[in-house]
Amino acid sequence: MNTLELVADVHSILGEGPAWDADSQTLYWVDIYGQTVHAFDPATGVDRAISVPGRPGTVAPRASGGLIIAIDDGVASLDFATGACEILCQPEPHAPAGRPRNRFNDGKCDPAGRFWIGTMENAEQAPVGALYRVDADLSVHTMLTGITIANGLTWSPDHRSMYYIDSAAKCVWAFDYDIDSGTIANRRTVVEVPPDGGFPDGMTCDAEGMIWVAYWGAWCVKRHDPATGRTLQTIDVPVEQASACCFGGPDLQDLYITTASARQQPDHLAATQPHAGGLYRIHLPTPGCETWKFEG
Repeated sequence: MNTLELVADVHSILGEGPAWDADSQTLYWVDIYGQTVHAFDPATGVDRAISVPGRPGTVAPRASGGLIIAIDDGVASLDFATGACEILCQPEPHAPAGRPRNRFNDGKCDPAGRFWIGTMENAEQAPVGALYRVDADLSVHTMLTGITIANGLTWSPDHRSMYYIDSAAKCVWAFDYDIDSGTIANRRTVVEVPPDGGFPDGMTCDAEGMIWVAYWGAWCVKRHDPATGRTLQTIDVPVEQASACCFGGPDLQDLYITTASARQQPDHLAATQPHAGGLYRIHLPTPGCETWKFEG
């Protein structure tokens, strides 16, 4: 196994939502508070960023071309080359980000090409967020309510389970997932996080069905067995706030990790984590699951 490497020293405020586009061999990711969408090209080592009209919670490639993002005003299409951004639907339509105090956070597409996105209160205190499913016809379906800090999503390789994180709950939930209908049922806890273990944040799954979780406040990403809850591997990250992870590369064996510099004093960052907000990568022996595209 290779060592962890810093591939884009960009000092994002709140890096999040990495998504691998296999067609272009590009990793897309967002800086929520920086209001930018990034594209990292592993072939050149260049990370490009464009501004968007709001806080982008997550990004995903689109089967019809371009990208789809969740920003303050709803779900939007994005042309990375031109910066053109057009609202497609508004899961919470009554104010910016729906409820006045809410914003979109993590999300991704499921194996059938539906876009799942979560909302959360800016203050991260009240359980007023929700998890939505946006289908290819742009219809919106509320899948969960009472969410405090909407975060990681991933699906098992056999497409029979969906995993989800509300960071405030300090655990990873599993659901039975029906790929044909896009429904979920039978929520149960598969990973419990100890009090001193940080907060589970973004998440992905590998080809063996193990889940990888980025831990905010704990300087690491961990690999868990959802069948037993055991921690199988820990990757130390030189940034306190590891925020999300995603597999990429031609063989899907490169784990990309986003980080954040938010809520940290400049002198503290300089002394303890000078590359906070950067994008990291590590090559692993087990490949990951693909990033699915939005079919709408």
